[in-house]
Amino acid sequence: MKPQAQKTSVQKLTFGAVLTALVILLQFMGTFIRFGPFSISLVLLPIVIGAATCGPYMGAWLGFVFGLVVLISGDASAFLAVNIPGTIITVLLKGTACGLCAGLIYKLFSKLNRYVGVAAAAIVCPLVNTGVFLLGCWLFFYDTVAGWAVGMGYGENVAAYMFLVLVGGNFVVELLINTLLSPVIVRLLGIRSKKPSGPAAPNDAE
Repeated sequence: MKPQAQKTSVQKLTFGAVLTALVILLQFMGTFIRFGPFSISLVLLPIVIGAATCGPYMGAWLGFVFGLVVLISGDASAFLAVNIPGTIITVLLKGTACGLCAGLIYKLFSKLNRYVGVAAAAIVCPLVNTGVFLLGCWLFFYDTVAGWAVGMGYGENVAAYMFLVLVGGNFVVELLINTLLSPVIVRLLGIRSKKPSGPAAPNDAE
């Protein structure tokens, strides 16, 4: 491995370690910030940043860590009490998939413009996270969710309950946070990497 390539690889690993720690911290903090029955996923922000600056695999790793912390923190306890395998599959898959897709989308759209790529990744990340969660609810927890819907006055309209109660406010807040802040932070990282002195931020994944 060439010295410059080795240096870049070390920078990415170091930056990835910092983002991993940030994902863990933000997810534990996020358990106290709630809109509806579930916490806001503040960790989607470092996941998008990692996916854009270090590539899809780093995004997938950060998303996987996000899922692990959700399981450990007890944020998925209501689902674990019903179906342990279904909960594990849904939580780990939604985290990993949102990070991976964010990285792939950034890689695709950044060929047109770097900030268009970041914005697209920031939108796709919560979309995939929420979409896989809804799919998991439908596949593994339909009867349970249907019971919750009846209890909340939605009758047999399970889909409306899932969209409006389970993910409604959470999804909107997560989408706004990612869309507004991800381009700003990645722009700052880009400025940092151009400075002649001090450690540089990792280059964008090509």
